[in-house]
Amino acid sequence: MPLESLLFALPAQLAPTLVAALLGLLVGSFLNVVIYRIPKMMQRESDNYVAQESGQPPPHTDRFNLTVPRSACPCCGHRITAMENIPVISYLVLGGKCRKCKTPISPRYPAVELFTAIVSGLLVWTFGSGAMGMGSLLFAWLLIAMTCIDYDTQLLPDDLTYPLLWAGLLINLNGTFVPLQDAVIGAAAGYLVLWSVYWLFKLATGKEGMGYGDFKLLAGLGAWLGWTALPTIILLSSVVGAIVGISLIVFAKRARDKAIPFGPYLAAAGLLTMLYGAQLGGFTAGLLG
Repeated sequence: MPLESLLFALPAQLAPTLVAALLGLLVGSFLNVVIYRIPKMMQRESDNYVAQESGQPPPHTDRFNLTVPRSACPCCGHRITAMENIPVISYLVLGGKCRKCKTPISPRYPAVELFTAIVSGLLVWTFGSGAMGMGSLLFAWLLIAMTCIDYDTQLLPDDLTYPLLWAGLLINLNGTFVPLQDAVIGAAAGYLVLWSVYWLFKLATGKEGMGYGDFKLLAGLGAWLGWTALPTIILLSSVVGAIVGISLIVFAKRARDKAIPFGPYLAAAGLLTMLYGAQLGGFTAGLLG
């Protein structure tokens, strides 16, 4: 693009990018709630089901979802006020501690908010503020939540993987990212590839190498980015996962038989492929000959 055109385009491009980054801060705050509460919601549901099957009263009868009860300090129960819940700023003002009991607050909360803001701005800068840009935001927000949940619990909840899958197919009805046919094949192939790897590994070793959530996550990525993106996503996530896994064993003395969640690497590879698919696709094709 000529310099003159770039200078004229920059202000128009900058405003929606900044709005997207600000929106990302707010959404990042909500994603922290999602990351914390969805695993607890799943555990409570499981506890109630087990109790019902054994004829016992359910242990959890109070309402607990993404909006109820209000956020509170897990140590002293102090209810978080609106002024204490401003993304990043409240963390800095409070010095990273609860206002009442002074218990340290995990720095991951502002980190998730900042990362979501940066990624949101980058996506709107890249894809604009139309259907492609708005779709890419939903894509990234779901992946950020799944990454943190899988890292914490080694679970990829259906409440997140299925919306990713169906949203990918719906947004590609008009070929927003890829033709619908490529999206459908990508969803099916993404699931079947890891499903096949899972069973081959289990038959060979008698162990489970990954969870069913990984199949659904790759199916969702295939629905958004099409089947042609799958080799890039699989190769990139496998290489990074192997490097991180070996590093943890060598430097952090992590036990070799301790499971490492694969979802974060799939999510990172999917996001990078959305942003830099052409470059990464060429690199993958070169490696595969």
